Amino acid sequence: MISFFDGLRSVTLLSVTVRMLLAVLCGGMIGIERAFKRRPAGLRTHILICLGAAMTTLTSQYLYLNLHYYTDMARLGAQVVAGVGFIGAGTIIVTRRQRVKGLTTAAGLWSSAVIGLALGGGFYEGGVFATALVLIAELIFSRIEYRVLDHVPEVNLYMEYTDKDCLENVLRLYRENDLKILDMEITRSKFSENHNACAIFTLRLHKGCRIRQLLDLVGAAEGVISVEEL
Repeated sequence: MISFFDGLRSVTLLSVTVRMLLAVLCGGMIGIERAFKRRPAGLRTHILICLGAAMTTLTSQYLYLNLHYYTDMARLGAQVVAGVGFIGAGTIIVTRRQRVKGLTTAAGLWSSAVIGLALGGGFYEGGVFATALVLIAELIFSRIEYRVLDHVPEVNLYMEYTDKDCLENVLRLYRENDLKILDMEITRSKFSENHNACAIFTLRLHKGCRIRQLLDLVGAAEGVISVEEL
């Protein structure tokens, strides 16, 4: 452990102030990245969760050390972790095309709560280091993930189209570009005003094919209304 924090391990006015300020700072650093990407839970939400979790641990320590309530100090913290799960569930949505969004934001909220618990308990090194790792995961690993996903061997495409001739043209387009259809589902869109026909394809891509190029190729076909990756 870092000796610099040794004088802040006990519950004093100074240590309480430092812990709460660090909770605001760490939660804000995680939240500002989410806010920059226009996610439903942003700066204020992450700060409040991290600060509330830190205050929960501080309250447990205060009850145990000052009021001599000899109970399990981890009990309140456990309820925070469970409660944040319900908040995180509110950020997860399933789009009309069965695409799940908000999982990273929910995980960030949960991480903010755990970091707040660590800071509130005086584990400064763990809380600060965990914040740095979360930021690395959100800022750097996300870019690596996008590059890797752009070269995945299989992809799911959702396409809305006008008529049967358009579907046949797209299927011929897949064959001409050496794209193997692993699965195909034909249905009607329940969300568009015209109830357009839609198809969901599972495709196996060849080595030189990129997903962005595939989307542009299919989207340019005559009769295709929209196409996107699931």
